[in-house]
Amino acid sequence: MKKGMIVWIVLATTAWGAVANPCRAQNYPARPVRMIVPFPPGGGTDILARIVSQKLGERLGQQVIVDNRPGAATNIGMELAARSAPDGYTLLMASIGLAANPSLYPKLGFDPLVDLAPVTLVAMAPTVLSVHPSVPARTVKQLVSLVQSKPGALNYGSFGGGSGAHLAAELFKLTTGLDIVHVPYKGGGPAITALMSGEVQMVFSSMLPVIPHLKSGRLAAIAIASAKRTTALPELPTFREFGIDYETGTWFGVLVPAGPRREIITGLNEEIVRILRLPDVQERIAGEGAEPVGNSPAEFQAFIKNEAAKLGKVVRTSKITVN
Repeated sequence: MKKGMIVWIVLATTAWGAVANPCRAQNYPARPVRMIVPFPPGGGTDILARIVSQKLGERLGQQVIVDNRPGAATNIGMELAARSAPDGYTLLMASIGLAANPSLYPKLGFDPLVDLAPVTLVAMAPTVLSVHPSVPARTVKQLVSLVQSKPGALNYGSFGGGSGAHLAAELFKLTTGLDIVHVPYKGGGPAITALMSGEVQMVFSSMLPVIPHLKSGRLAAIAIASAKRTTALPELPTFREFGIDYETGTWFGVLVPAGPRREIITGLNEEIVRILRLPDVQERIAGEGAEPVGNSPAEFQAFIKNEAAKLGKVVRTSKITVN
């Protein structure tokens, strides 16, 4: 009886483990997994990808390798992911371009809203306006006055035409009526480097790529585009505190090529959501100025559709065009 009971317990435990971890149930993964980041190293998307990939690799028992594929406003990396085999060995850490690009590029060779399957929304981050220390403004009121006194003389860097940083800046221009010149770069890293060198005067971005430089004093923050102040920089005021109705931000999420077995998406979702609930991961993401999320594939899908509709309206209203 005792021997039979032990065998039953072992079998039951094994079966429960297979159900609890669908990834392992089908011998997945049996080799390293690639996580495509459609930006150069150093930007917010890259930072989050490396946080998640390290923990995910530990949980899956296989290395998760970050593969930076920047270019064409994230379309190069997204298309590479969309055209990869739907076997769970290619992941994509995407951001706002996933929802905006169908409006910006109506003749894409792929449909990011159809050819990529959502796994989970990883984090959200409000936009912060950062300036080079040489800019003689430290408040929204001072910056508005400065730009009004020199229309078209100041410029802002973005992570590329149609990027989240570009859309955020254009929304700010629509809200305030200010004349600021757009200078696109190939990703967050190059744009922030240009800002620190004084090549551009300001950048509208998530806090992730700029917070170390804000804390070191190499950059100065003007305000944050959220409903309330952030715990990462509690002294930083919101735009609303200066009477400007400007709230926006970016988000980051994991997707896979459409068509994998359901258990792969389910398993990846469960693992990544668990990772996002780890205290050290939450602390690290919050310290970067973002808020960890972790939701279901269906919730992420609905979120993307809503974002696509909202950003499409911004593109049309601002008459944003890209080459």
